[in-house]
Amino acid sequence: MRAHMSRRENIYDDDFVEITLDTFHDHRHAFVFAANPLGVQTEGLWTDGGNGPDNSWDTLWYSRGKLTPRGFVVWEAIPFRSLRFHREPEQEWGITLLRVITREDEWDYWPRVSSRISGRLNQEATLRGFGDVSPGRNMQFIPYFSFRSSRSLDTRDSVNPRFDYKAAEVKPGLDSKFVFHDSLVLDTTINPDFSQVESDEPQNTVNQRFEVFFPEKRPFFLENSNFFNNDQGYGPFQLSQLVFTRRIQDPEYGARLTGKQGPWNLGFLVADDRSPGETVPDNDPFRHKRAYFAIGRVSHDIGNQSSVGAIYTDREFQGYFNRVGGLDANFRLGKNWTSNFRSVVSSTFDQTSTTTETSTGTVTETFNEYLFGGDHEAMLTGTGRRFAYVAQYQDVSPNFRTETGFVRRTDIRRLHQYFHFYFRPEGKHLVFWGPELEGERIYDHAGTGIGYNINGDFVFSFKRNSFFAPIVGMQSDTLRPQDFDGLTFNRKFSQDFVGIVFGTNPVSQFSLRTQIIRSGAVNIVVPDGQLPNEGDETTINQTLSIKPIGQLQIDNTYILDRVVHNRLGHAVFNNHIIRSKWNYQVNREMSFRFIAQYQNLLANPVFSSLETTKNLNFDFLFTYLLHPGTALYAGYNSNLENLAPGLCLRLPGTLECDPNGNGLARTQGPLINDGRVFFIKLSYLFRR
Repeated sequence: MRAHMSRRENIYDDDFVEITLDTFHDHRHAFVFAANPLGVQTEGLWTDGGNGPDNSWDTLWYSRGKLTPRGFVVWEAIPFRSLRFHREPEQEWGITLLRVITREDEWDYWPRVSSRISGRLNQEATLRGFGDVSPGRNMQFIPYFSFRSSRSLDTRDSVNPRFDYKAAEVKPGLDSKFVFHDSLVLDTTINPDFSQVESDEPQNTVNQRFEVFFPEKRPFFLENSNFFNNDQGYGPFQLSQLVFTRRIQDPEYGARLTGKQGPWNLGFLVADDRSPGETVPDNDPFRHKRAYFAIGRVSHDIGNQSSVGAIYTDREFQGYFNRVGGLDANFRLGKNWTSNFRSVVSSTFDQTSTTTETSTGTVTETFNEYLFGGDHEAMLTGTGRRFAYVAQYQDVSPNFRTETGFVRRTDIRRLHQYFHFYFRPEGKHLVFWGPELEGERIYDHAGTGIGYNINGDFVFSFKRNSFFAPIVGMQSDTLRPQDFDGLTFNRKFSQDFVGIVFGTNPVSQFSLRTQIIRSGAVNIVVPDGQLPNEGDETTINQTLSIKPIGQLQIDNTYILDRVVHNRLGHAVFNNHIIRSKWNYQVNREMSFRFIAQYQNLLANPVFSSLETTKNLNFDFLFTYLLHPGTALYAGYNSNLENLAPGLCLRLPGTLECDPNGNGLARTQGPLINDGRVFFIKLSYLFRR
């Protein structure tokens, strides 16, 4: 049996028990409450067709756990006011009980939930025998106060970088929650503070043609976010994301109304964002101006786990706007198959600039433009005990924009398919094995084939959460003149790749996962005057978790991305990222967290426009969390880089200082501190 005194919500490496309550009995949405053998809690919102529970939702409930000679006992008490349900004389809820035995990768349900049928809530039992209950009046207020002392690098003026000091900054704020008609929830926030939120997990962002996705982590924007999602899919093969709240970077206020009324599911969000006026120089006309966001989504349940809906998003900034609206549908096609459809259009009025080199110098022209675009997508998903199949089609026009969402690439017509079939001997050691196949083809709207990817692997899964899968494949990418300045024709790059993925969790104290890929690459970070070229790429992504004692967890990550010039065999760049996170849980309420991350990008200036950069970050956090809403945090963050002392600018094409240079100079010497912050935050939950 696996049981650790871990931080709240970090129980999924342990054994745990879970209760799922479908309080509206609609077989679509439910509340999830889980605890490990020591009573450590996690709770979330379950949406059938999603990718597991959304643990960003927090509420107040109670649990205890105790180890016994025969196993463990968990006690849970869930107040009615922590749930949402219709006021009816006699209640009928859906209920599912689950016990997970982690070492065996075994999930035991009551009632029986078959993996041969897609979904959990459509197989739930019915809970009867109680009535005349109500969540009652439910108002919550969480005032907070934070104290902050900071030093940060201000680069708004590119020719005069400087440090910004704040010796003592006191910041109050208030989060509140109001429940109407037992099932509608109004959440508001004034001057929110997210100091305690953990930094992003590391990813490779070098030599990427398109934006890299980092998930939202801020509590206010995460809670009840499932009411805004119409991008369900299988695993990573989701539809484009029209609501991506990380676009709201620095809000002063926000309000969200979510809930369910009969067959209607409602979600509305409004917020401001101060960041557009904070990231420009003091003499910029947009200084201290802010953007405004409005998002609305409504869906209507149809039949057995089907629905139709509509979505509208709007971002406004100083007369410029981006608006997206359209319809979507989700249809259940039997016990194993579902289909998703979405069709939206965007309307954008924005400011753009063009730079032209003339005989007298550089001329920059700014003008307004109006863009209209569309995004039309469909997906068919089938899942069973042995198989999974996904077919996805995307048609995103060149002028489609969503400034409230995340769309990785526009001007595409893309067909993507995935399939696996597992043989399940359920033997003493081997649990299942089988092939996984994936392929995609991409065209632009002119009919030009601009990419394909075909890959396959054989996965072997063993007891004690161990697996490995060798991977082979081929891919192609075509760069067009509009993709890269200096290209006068379409250029196609084709590469093969091979790799392996391996993971094991043989004992509760040790977990390892490694991915190694060797492939061709397209080098787009070339020096000025050069065109993209081909290279060989090696990527390694490795995570190692160690739990030497029951209260300490150490998570380590190593990422390598190395590109070598094909023709000459010299390195273009080597990018190393090392991260170590230590969490010591004194008891269920008190914990200490320490994160250290080092990134070293070694760039060859002959083949790359990148600079050699070194970055070292330390993050300390003390937490006393009595329960969600009532907490004390104290933290310190420090960042160091290989910047030249005095923040001098670099001479173009060199690392030497020049008062009229075009960027911060970097050195080969010691790292200097370019930012640090110390904070204390106290919040308290008042509940009526």
